[in-house]
Amino acid sequence: MTKELEQKLVLKIADLLKENKDLSNQIKDVSDVNSKLQKQNDKLENIIAALPPELISKEASRSVKSRTKRFEMATVLYADIQGFKKIAEQSGTSDIIDELDQIIFHFNSIVEKYKIEKIKTIGDAYMCAGGVPEKNITNPVDVVLAALEMQDYLYKLKAEYESKNKKFWDLKMGIHTGPVTASFSGRKKISYELKGDTVHIATRMASAGEVSQINISIMTYELVKQYFVCDYNGKIPVKYKGDMEMYFLKRIKPAFSEDRKIGKKANQIFWNKYLLRQFTDLQELILDRLEKELPSYLYYHNFKHTIDVINQAELIGYGEGVDDESILLLKTAALFHDSGHIIGYDEHEYHGTKLAKEYLPKYNYSEEQIERICELIMATKLPPSPQSTLESIMCDSDLDYLGRSDFIPVSNTLFKELKEQSKIGSLNDWNKIQVSFLSKHQFFTQTGKNLREINKQMQIERIKSLIEE
Repeated sequence: MTKELEQKLVLKIADLLKENKDLSNQIKDVSDVNSKLQKQNDKLENIIAALPPELISKEASRSVKSRTKRFEMATVLYADIQGFKKIAEQSGTSDIIDELDQIIFHFNSIVEKYKIEKIKTIGDAYMCAGGVPEKNITNPVDVVLAALEMQDYLYKLKAEYESKNKKFWDLKMGIHTGPVTASFSGRKKISYELKGDTVHIATRMASAGEVSQINISIMTYELVKQYFVCDYNGKIPVKYKGDMEMYFLKRIKPAFSEDRKIGKKANQIFWNKYLLRQFTDLQELILDRLEKELPSYLYYHNFKHTIDVINQAELIGYGEGVDDESILLLKTAALFHDSGHIIGYDEHEYHGTKLAKEYLPKYNYSEEQIERICELIMATKLPPSPQSTLESIMCDSDLDYLGRSDFIPVSNTLFKELKEQSKIGSLNDWNKIQVSFLSKHQFFTQTGKNLREINKQMQIERIKSLIEE
């Protein structure tokens, strides 16, 4: 290439770079304007939502548009409350409405308890859905627990009415799990409507069931059969899907039930398994926050390290033969043990306990469990000095990399992290510190020793060979 062509090429590249920069600035300006307009629009919609309906024009009402969102896994419960005619024969209309209101009011309290969303319904039908508007992996279990509680409530209410020779409502419930499209409108008080085959199948489950029974689809059954006793109830033809198997939901399995004979109340074993299942949702939430909010200089204490410690806590925990609740506590402590870096580098363990106390009550952890999790987080503070089996597992999980083949590249990320904060000198100084730390360190669990101790000794010799005297 001639010198003249090279100069033309350089000038062309410079022009393109300038043009690209100008376009980037324009995009930023448009984005800023759009952001301001969106804020103004949200503010106006909030004002409209707060006004009495009679003051809102049709045009303004139409401007507050409903929004739609698709959920790949939601569980819909459809309850068909029956018996209006036979009750009307012995009761006045106002009494019937009062009775129905009483039932709906109690159903609403159950739905709220299990963090399920009530869906718009008409007359004596009742619909709610789990996994909407916030997706979660536990929604089939949540809805089934709610259905059992609704059923139990009506059994007791019916017995009370029959003791007075009064007729009472009958109930048929259907449950199905699958994808739905949710339309939601309003600001201060949001209302939801669901569309899709999942809603239709839930109503089919109710109509194909029997009075006082909870009829669930094969999809829901497969997701809850670990915890509940179900009886096969044949098949029903479903449009575009062929014959679909159904099951009557009977009770919580005796092993997971506090009232073993009745099976309506879950015991602690059940809730430990439930929380382990729910951990997936909590982990996704916290890891997303770590990825977005952790400082850029955290090359070692980042979300990848957190995932590593969670996996090792489970591995070593099972290796040490601990129970499900202990695995839950270990994995949760591992999830939060470095989360405090969002707040500050020093004393990050303490800050991590603060975040754990903020989030865990919302995920049904007991006060005792939260306290034990905080103790496990604090056990990772250096130098490690565990006081229990679980604290030993936690410490070995946090420093598992010391005895792995990838020790050098992992430790180099820690050096880079400390170097950027002016907390360490040269790489040679770092290697000397590493040898000293590794020589004093010990794995506390037998599983940790078996997996990592030999390789850790090899790493010591490897680093010694890198040190320049």
